[in-house]
Amino acid sequence: MFIKFIQVFILFLCFQQNIFAALKINTWETKEGAKVFFVENHDLPILDINVNFFAGSAQDTLGKEGLANLTHHLMRLGAAGINEEKLANQFSDIGAKISGDIDLDRAHFKLRTLSSSLQKDKALTLFKYVIHAPDFPEIVLAREKGRIIAGIKQSLTQPEAIANLAFMQSMYGDHPYAHDEVGSVDALQKLNQADLKQFYKNFYLSSESSIVIVGDLNADEAKKISESISQGLPQGVTKFSVRPVTDQNNVEIKKIQHPATQAHILLGMPALKRGEKDYFPLYVGNYILGGGGFVSRLTEEVREKKGLVYSVYSYFKPLYVEGPFEIGLQTKKEQTDEALNIVNSTIRKFIDEGPSQKELVAAKQNLVGGFPLRLDSNAKILDYLSMMAFYKLPINYIDNYINEINKVTIDQIKTAFKNKIDPNKLTTIIVGSE
Repeated sequence: MFIKFIQVFILFLCFQQNIFAALKINTWETKEGAKVFFVENHDLPILDINVNFFAGSAQDTLGKEGLANLTHHLMRLGAAGINEEKLANQFSDIGAKISGDIDLDRAHFKLRTLSSSLQKDKALTLFKYVIHAPDFPEIVLAREKGRIIAGIKQSLTQPEAIANLAFMQSMYGDHPYAHDEVGSVDALQKLNQADLKQFYKNFYLSSESSIVIVGDLNADEAKKISESISQGLPQGVTKFSVRPVTDQNNVEIKKIQHPATQAHILLGMPALKRGEKDYFPLYVGNYILGGGGFVSRLTEEVREKKGLVYSVYSYFKPLYVEGPFEIGLQTKKEQTDEALNIVNSTIRKFIDEGPSQKELVAAKQNLVGGFPLRLDSNAKILDYLSMMAFYKLPINYIDNYINEINKVTIDQIKTAFKNKIDPNKLTTIIVGSE
């Protein structure tokens, strides 16, 4: 049995090494200044592309909240004179798929297509229509504004959405991270086609974009594709950023009435930027505190010992500037104070004492063992490299990942948590309090 275990373990190590050895990342810049990451992979006849822009909701100005999201959303709903239905059908006819998303920092568009010339060339043409020549049709704009506004009104009746909005507003105050990515009803009602066209022109710049290409083509082909994508985007040299997060001095326990049967509770504070040296100690430490599911401290204390919740979690969301550290749970309304007391005492104890050696070893094993699963497909590689390219992380970030995890010590975790998390400054939101 022991010999079989050793054989399986050796095979697993070989699997890890093969993934990392096979992931050769080529990088370059286009003539217009777009950063390009490329991984050649001929295992499947598929090509994946992701184009990222510094066009997240943090670029919305006061009174125009939701503009970034609306601009991104409408770019796929009519381009180069082709209406949304025909555009969608043309992608479907060749088996290609376009998708995209937006968050506080970033907006991006993805293309997946077969790599044969016929499908690839047609898919790339359609993809470039979307990112180079969006139409923002008036009739579609009016319809989608109405749909999004209806969604906002509906979400404001739901305890989870109420808690999330109050949580970000309480933590970030007047910082652009405070507002909801989809915007507000009042702001959306005022947005017009000219606003969308100007936002696109200002923020979908080639020089501020990053292009990630993964799949069945060679480097010369990838360079031609990246240049054709880059050349058709708006040109400019503006450097975008997000202003620093300052201490809002408005730490509070905010209770919001709601008829839900359970109290929805969020705690946290702005904490972590992408690329900070404390990332790996915080990442490993948080797995032990509340990120490891049923093996975490918070689950043990709040669920297993007291039976106050079904689940409780914590996580760090690193962003361009300090993204949130968040703890979330739901409990019966009459148990709110007890659950909060246990959560707060668990956090304080963890910051003061750190994890045990046994907890640290188990966390490292889980995190290292699970990492290859983050890179076991072209789509996952595309997403990981897109994060690296957008946040300008070093090209050896993936190669060093396991070493960085394994180097983390108990003292580093304690120091990092003391540097980043002050239990006395945690904003607390309770929706559904008695």
